[in-house]
Amino acid sequence: MLIAMHAPDGFLEPPVAVVTAVISVAFIVVALRRASSELDDRQVPLAGMSAAFIFAAQMFNFPVAAGTTGHLLGGALAAILLGPWVGCLVVAVVVVVQALLFADGGVTALGYNVVNMAIVPAFAGWALYLLFRKVMPRSSTGVVGAAGLACGTSVVLAAAAFSLEWLFGASAPVPFDTVLAAMVGTHAFIGIGEGILSALVIAAVLAARPDLVAGARDLRPDELGDRRPVSVRAFAVGGVLVAAFFAVVVSQFAFDDPDGLERVAKDHGFLHTARDHFISGSPFADYATDGVANQQLSLAIAGIAGVLVTLLVVYGLVKASTVVRVSPGRRVSEPA
Repeated sequence: MLIAMHAPDGFLEPPVAVVTAVISVAFIVVALRRASSELDDRQVPLAGMSAAFIFAAQMFNFPVAAGTTGHLLGGALAAILLGPWVGCLVVAVVVVVQALLFADGGVTALGYNVVNMAIVPAFAGWALYLLFRKVMPRSSTGVVGAAGLACGTSVVLAAAAFSLEWLFGASAPVPFDTVLAAMVGTHAFIGIGEGILSALVIAAVLAARPDLVAGARDLRPDELGDRRPVSVRAFAVGGVLVAAFFAVVVSQFAFDDPDGLERVAKDHGFLHTARDHFISGSPFADYATDGVANQQLSLAIAGIAGVLVTLLVVYGLVKASTVVRVSPGRRVSEPA
């Protein structure tokens, strides 16, 4: 059975939790308004599929060192696929669903979990991606390489962001430089896994529908290899099936060792500051289905539920916020 993977309630003091919550809400509101200008109708399904895949992929903890695991953050990946604002929104929804339905990450910790997992990786990852693209070939290979480097580095920056929050809201007498060194060192290894997985996802989407990748909009068809895109329906069905496969099958092989943040908390003596989750009685708490005794089936049902909820919530939000155009230059509805 999987353990919770995100920062729990109590890791940071209330003032930092409040400030990061305000920042998170502000970014989500702006992201909803920006969705209409950043996406067209073809990309709306990609937003929902990205949320479903990131949720499912986060269920798999992979080993990075003795007794330590990591999992996908997905913020930079979503930003490269959808643009930084929508990418930020996608992962924010995933984090909120995980907290409220799966008791993964504290409710009062939602602010800093969204900042560290959605906002920082999406915007820092996007900036790094644009920087790496300047030195990469103008080709699909260059896009994939820049994406892998940016996504991997974004994990380290997210770890540094938590360390900075610790500086202002430490819940235990552990020095900032100690937490920073431990977080950055541990998450540098996790970033390798993030970079590889993200590069594979970008390569797959480029092969199927290169026109949907926001980070490749500047490339001409011949620079992308003149690929013949698959139909939108086939792409959508394939994306949902991949997310379901991760949630049902790949998640069964997750490692139970502590993830990077939990390992640092254990090693440096502030794990005891974590408080019990307010919604620990959720029917899908800890990615297990209440009333289902078989652990594999319990995990699979919880995973499918998470895939469907994140897909539908993000698709609905983005669809509702997207401007309906009836003719060039004329809008019949405004962003929500």
